[in-house]
Amino acid sequence: MSVIDAHQHYWRIARGDYGWLTPQQGVLYRDFTPQDLQLAIGELRVTATIAVQAAPTEAETRFLLELARQHPEIRGVVGWVDFEASDAGARIRALVGEGGGKLKGLRPMVQDIADPSWLARPTLDPAFEALLENDLTFDALVKPVHMKVLLQRMLRYPALSAVLDHGGKPDIAAGSFESWARDLEQLAGKTSMYCKLSGLLTEAGPAADAKTLDPYVAHLFACFGGERVLWGSDWPVVTTRASYRDWLDMARMLVCRHSPGFEDAVFRTNAIRCYKLDVND
Repeated sequence: MSVIDAHQHYWRIARGDYGWLTPQQGVLYRDFTPQDLQLAIGELRVTATIAVQAAPTEAETRFLLELARQHPEIRGVVGWVDFEASDAGARIRALVGEGGGKLKGLRPMVQDIADPSWLARPTLDPAFEALLENDLTFDALVKPVHMKVLLQRMLRYPALSAVLDHGGKPDIAAGSFESWARDLEQLAGKTSMYCKLSGLLTEAGPAADAKTLDPYVAHLFACFGGERVLWGSDWPVVTTRASYRDWLDMARMLVCRHSPGFEDAVFRTNAIRCYKLDVND
């Protein structure tokens, strides 16, 4: 079975717009390129990826689009636009035009915005309307504190393709579960959002394993079902906890346990639907 990695990153530190990326990030503080990813994947049958923004600039989105033009395995880019800009719609249309079909979605870095109610601001409406008009997917990079306001935003745009990154980033290391679980159930039940099986190891402690993640993954599938969950590596961030292969093997085991029969959907076809990919191999 071939795999589509629905969430990975590239960065080049000298570009200078990764404010979060400092020497304190350890193994992450270096360039990560398509060549590095191919080395990490090795003989695994990962045939396509979605490159997701890691800096809040349009310049980085253009950097990713250029990589996608050079490397055909990058089937789509999730970029960034200032959703509060007065000309957000025009900016989105410009990036779509420049992307030549490679721009598949946009992701404001909600988790890093001080106001937990930011998603409710009316100034964001034109950006969300432009997502719909340009048939783009909204990637929700949020934490549990944002889940209720995310639900209200999504209820206003029932036709919008949207995906919850990293399962909504539950605080697994602290053992937090109940509040996240209730809000996740509401989000899944009242919207058509997808959810990414990604990033969970990073939210857990350094010694986390499949047993640690199991109740969270079980609830994720109980809420979204195998039809609306898609796998992502979150490479290279995942390397702070596990190798690419180890996380893929762990995810396969968890999917087999909690959503048997949906392996191809989670690791391939759901990503095609969510991001409207043209994938034939």
